[in-house]
Amino acid sequence: MLGLAAGLLLGAGPAAAQNRFSLINNTGQTIERAYVSPSRVNSWGSDVLGNGVLPPGHSTWIVPQFGDCVLDVRVVFQGGAAEERRQVNACSLSRIVWGSAPGGGDPSFQFVNQAGVTVHELYVSLSSDSNWGRDRLGNATLAPGTGVWVSLPSGKVCTVDIRVVYTDGRAVERRGVETCSAQALNFR
Repeated sequence: MLGLAAGLLLGAGPAAAQNRFSLINNTGQTIERAYVSPSRVNSWGSDVLGNGVLPPGHSTWIVPQFGDCVLDVRVVFQGGAAEERRQVNACSLSRIVWGSAPGGGDPSFQFVNQAGVTVHELYVSLSSDSNWGRDRLGNATLAPGTGVWVSLPSGKVCTVDIRVVYTDGRAVERRGVETCSAQALNFR
């Protein structure tokens, strides 16, 4: 296992939050670069792998040097293709997995409304599905700061697509959100 310790110099001193995690490469490709930044910041900062790479089947421990729990993570694969995970609550998980484990994982998670606006409709489907499926809230709504468990079939894929419709009529979509490594997803 690759034992790289990585950090960012976006803040002064070590992280106060428990936002440390293992970055796991379960794809068939080498990750050449990885970036971790607070979601509130509009730049990626330095490559947390430094001069190293993350081969398939390996992991590395990431220790951000800032106290934010909600992070954005970007990986760049050999050949230049890139993938991002936005607004990952690193304080509620211990690993972020790229690709899927053999046999897949469990993509079910607790959806938490952190948007400050009541959610009127919530659609969550596996990224491999061709439609949104049913409204997960039915006739209910989801007030700010509250959550709902989203149950999904295990063993297929670890990424989901999310569509939220707020009571003010706005709709927000996020595609390809990895949830097998998270128990909760704070949605803003």
